[in-house]
Amino acid sequence: MDVSEPASISSGIAQRYATAIFELSKEAKALKALENDVDALDGALTDSAELRDLISSPIYSRDDVTRAITALGAKMKLSQAVAGGLGLMASKRRMFALPQVLAALRAMIAEEKGEVTAEVTSAKALSKAQEAELVKTLKARVGKEIKLKLVVDESLIGGLVIKVGSQMIDTSIRAQLAALKNSMKEVG
Repeated sequence: MDVSEPASISSGIAQRYATAIFELSKEAKALKALENDVDALDGALTDSAELRDLISSPIYSRDDVTRAITALGAKMKLSQAVAGGLGLMASKRRMFALPQVLAALRAMIAEEKGEVTAEVTSAKALSKAQEAELVKTLKARVGKEIKLKLVVDESLIGGLVIKVGSQMIDTSIRAQLAALKNSMKEVG
């Protein structure tokens, strides 16, 4: 059995749902609402172990998942396209693909807006001034609007790791120490 098969099946399912939700939102001229919904759902998945369990555990019945997702959509005041898409995913037992659907939607929204997401990992939280300067510098380098996705990882010690598309810039002290360690091994 090919181990990549479940992942490709999942991404194919996610792409189809994301495309449908995106097209419905675009048709309704509700892309800003879609973007807010994606951010809210992404935050809910990050913050709620119960939600992650609900979408991935087979112990919940189809009806339980559908009711819970419908209630969640109402409570979060999700747009009609997103709430309907989630309801359909729940009724078809496809909620396991929700993280991939959100990632695909985020990519479609960025493409529509002509922006690129830069994943920035830093040793400590960046100030608003540092974020603004980083966006300005990356925009000049990439030539597109930049949306930052910030992560704090204290193991970097200092510096930044920036991923924009297929490019990665690693200025972290951890990486510099690893490079120094490797060069010392080569010498001695």
